[in-house]
Amino acid sequence: MYISLPDICLSPLILNICHSLSSRNLFSRKPKEPKPPSQNIPGWRLFGKVPLRENTTKDPKDSFTIQQEYPVKVGPAPGPQVQLSAARRKNLEFEPLSTTALILEDRPSNLPAKSVEEAMRHKQEYDEMVAGAKRRELKEAQKKKRQMKERFKQEDSIANAMVIWNNDVLPNWDCMRNTRRVRELWWQGLPPSVRGRVWSLAIGNELNITPELFEIFLSRAKERWKSFSETSSENETEDSGSLQADRESSLDLIKLDISRTFPSLFIFQKGGPYHDLLHSVLGAYTCYRPDVGYVQGMSFIAAVLILNLEEADAFIAFANLLNKPCQMAFFRVDHDLMLKYFAAFEVFFEENLPRLFNHFQINNLTPDLYLIDWIFTLYSKSLPLDVACRVWDVFCRDGEECLFRTGLGILRLYQEVLLQMDFIHMAQFLTRLPDDMAADNLFSCITATQMLSSNRKWGQHIKVS
Repeated sequence: MYISLPDICLSPLILNICHSLSSRNLFSRKPKEPKPPSQNIPGWRLFGKVPLRENTTKDPKDSFTIQQEYPVKVGPAPGPQVQLSAARRKNLEFEPLSTTALILEDRPSNLPAKSVEEAMRHKQEYDEMVAGAKRRELKEAQKKKRQMKERFKQEDSIANAMVIWNNDVLPNWDCMRNTRRVRELWWQGLPPSVRGRVWSLAIGNELNITPELFEIFLSRAKERWKSFSETSSENETEDSGSLQADRESSLDLIKLDISRTFPSLFIFQKGGPYHDLLHSVLGAYTCYRPDVGYVQGMSFIAAVLILNLEEADAFIAFANLLNKPCQMAFFRVDHDLMLKYFAAFEVFFEENLPRLFNHFQINNLTPDLYLIDWIFTLYSKSLPLDVACRVWDVFCRDGEECLFRTGLGILRLYQEVLLQMDFIHMAQFLTRLPDDMAADNLFSCITATQMLSSNRKWGQHIKVS
């Protein structure tokens, strides 16, 4: 049977079915029931115990929204006619997140409202806090500006000095080194780019060591390290075995001491870029001077030279430096000569710093308790590295007198601190000097130290002693 579309649309049966479905509301969505209003009271944990909030699903206000509400809630400074609104306190829906909120926000509704005087006082405290923070920021900015200005000035000074050293002084070293202009320039500190070369020229090479000689003794050291690990000294005679044992103990001590050399730099320890260089220089010197061997503290001197010179040049400077009378007396433990140096030091100590000298005498703090460590390492272990290099600059210019003058400068710099200490604390302090020592402050104290006593200079006192 064929039924046309108009017949279906107009069929009474179809119309009745649609009307029935519509009246039953089969496709309608159930409406949401409104939630009862929350009865929570805002809490303030800083002022006492309050019930926990039941509604934890509500998103808290973020910091941006809170900051936007501050101008509205704080408004102008409260005057005599300011009225604190209870309704506004009820709108407090967040807990203060900072001191600012504690000062500027009103108390919750379950606490007494602020009085006018208290609100004014809190506003004043807040303004003082802001003003103090601004002053600190301004002071810090000014400090950084001064530091940057000083840094630029120092960089310009180093650049100018480098030009003078490279163009005027170094090409004419023999005739220029003792001139007043060069000595004053030397005192101000050598530019890092020329420091190694100036040190080499100033130390000299009285031992006539060549790079080839360094390679020979380095090869001997490597052979000894190899034989030390493969063979024993049982086949040696008693005398030669004793000598071999001493050398081996020196080589073994080198490995131990290298790991403790400038540990904060992490460049001389095993795996560091300068570990093998330092090991080679010290090993070659042990073979070059078996009568001296390796003495604890040598690693710091060699390390400073390696930072400024090539390997062979560092060895040449190292060997010649340790051949100086003062260094040889200490490293060979010449007690008689060491006592002469200590006695001369005390003469100038009493002359320059009588109060501190008497304090040391009362506490029985003798120079050997702190000078030995300073002299053994040429202050490279006791002072910050940049300050120690400045001391080395002057040491290469003035010789051993600079070492003891620097010691007196350190004592002058910390005189007031040391006068308040007893024996134990003074010994500990001088063994480990402050890391923040400034070179300019130290050299000002060194300049104020006079190395003339009873019309005799340092060298004359050594001979008399």
